Amino acid sequence: MSGHHIPDTREEAAAKLPALHILTVLGWDYLSPAQCMALRGSERAVVLEDVLREHLTRHRFDHKGKTYPLSPAGIAQVMREVTQTGLSQGLIPANRAIYQHLTMGITVTEFVDGQRASITVPLINWADINANRFQVTEELSVERPAGMGRFRPDIVCYVNGIPLVVIEAKRPISSTKPTAMVEEGISQHLRNQMGDGIQDLYVYSQLLLSISGVDGRYGTTDTKKKFWSSWREEDIPEAEMAQIKGTPLSAAHRTAIFADRPRWALEAFDRLHGSHVLVTDQDRLLVSLMRPDRLLDFTRRFFL
Repeated sequence: MSGHHIPDTREEAAAKLPALHILTVLGWDYLSPAQCMALRGSERAVVLEDVLREHLTRHRFDHKGKTYPLSPAGIAQVMREVTQTGLSQGLIPANRAIYQHLTMGITVTEFVDGQRASITVPLINWADINANRFQVTEELSVERPAGMGRFRPDIVCYVNGIPLVVIEAKRPISSTKPTAMVEEGISQHLRNQMGDGIQDLYVYSQLLLSISGVDGRYGTTDTKKKFWSSWREEDIPEAEMAQIKGTPLSAAHRTAIFADRPRWALEAFDRLHGSHVLVTDQDRLLVSLMRPDRLLDFTRRFFL
């Protein structure tokens, strides 16, 4: 954690650490806040440009029966389109434009054997899930406009360097009032989307979650509070949910996630997961919407 911000340890234990656990089991690679900041370059930047550039470098396009890599100029065109958000037109039009880029790709000009060609470049490989890079980080410090300080969403999930999911994780104040804390997380999302918030992040987001350890709701950019919904899963059996919940952290993720946390945090986590733990609605929401293939399918076909 950065020295100037200590997360609420109760939120950590109740909601955030269990969420990071589930996400890494689902296939998300953990990035520490320091690693993420190094990739971002500054608190104003939210795209992991080197990660996106690496994805674009691997892309090949077909032209007259032959396959070619993107040129440096073609990659630069894509990067420019992705990072010039158009927020001056408002958050919703800008978010819609990013959605079009994500689902339809970005058309660039390439010169192949001296001939000009228009090439549509996908930001996400929809056909091969494993060709994409899924990364999760926490405490993403994003600078607000006009020196107004920073907001720090609890968890942000990146696909190919683009922040597609923002999660607020709140502690349940008691076992009888988890809904109140979920609503607090929703309120934070709505605050963050205001003009004096961190629209630079939310212009990219396609899925927003508010979780409280035992409960969770989902929405998307500009979803009003009353329309945030619970998820009722029909295809993934409860036994599979329990298997995911019961899968221990990998050694690498365990080391990375707890590297900057006090020893007692790891011991408390181990105690909690050393015995049979019941699946919560938070777990169900994360497994249902955050499994990489599910997230891409929902992003492409169902988010408006």
